Amino acid sequence: MVPSIPVSVDLVVLTVRNQALSALVWRRDNPPFLRRWSLPGGFIHLDEDLPAAAHRILAERAGLPGAPVHLEQLQTYGYPDRDPRQRVLSVAYLGLAPDLPASEKAHMSWQSIGSLTVMAFDHRRIMLDGIERARGKLEYTPLGAAFCPPEFTVADLRRVYEIVWGRSLDPRNFHRKVTKAEGFLLETGGTTTRDGGRPAKLYRRGPAELLHPPMLRSLKE
Repeated sequence: MVPSIPVSVDLVVLTVRNQALSALVWRRDNPPFLRRWSLPGGFIHLDEDLPAAAHRILAERAGLPGAPVHLEQLQTYGYPDRDPRQRVLSVAYLGLAPDLPASEKAHMSWQSIGSLTVMAFDHRRIMLDGIERARGKLEYTPLGAAFCPPEFTVADLRRVYEIVWGRSLDPRNFHRKVTKAEGFLLETGGTTTRDGGRPAKLYRRGPAELLHPPMLRSLKE
């Protein structure tokens, strides 16, 4: 007899809020793990595929319908004791977006990743895997711009890298690297003085899918 194992989709949705990398979580109001923070998730419907389930859960469970969130499949978690109630297979998705609004759902909120030291089930492990994926993606892809508004300055982008990587970056070296990476940034022709000082150029994300050269964390500034 073929065993029947429920399949859930869990979301690691990350954004930058109040100068901190933050994750969207909800406070559980039922056992097990009563009152602990948990990732938004839910069971897949029989008539939907995984990406459709992830978008549905983002809208219905996370309370962010229509939000401009970049979603990609992160990893599958299936070890037997991850849920004390029954065997559950979880497919995790990573979501990245600029500063998002508060969720429409009760018990759901944005929390800085540093405050999420204890979570329900294996959700801290999943969250940490998502954070490391995001940090790695910033090295080789232009996904750092997914944390920015449609138009942004190089300083805005640098702050994203600093917050996600958890380290300071030399402004001049960073500016040189991102502006020389082929297809990473496109000038809009506009400027802004919102940070004070002389006007700064505004950019938008270019067509590149991979960064050449990459923005390696291991490189000295």
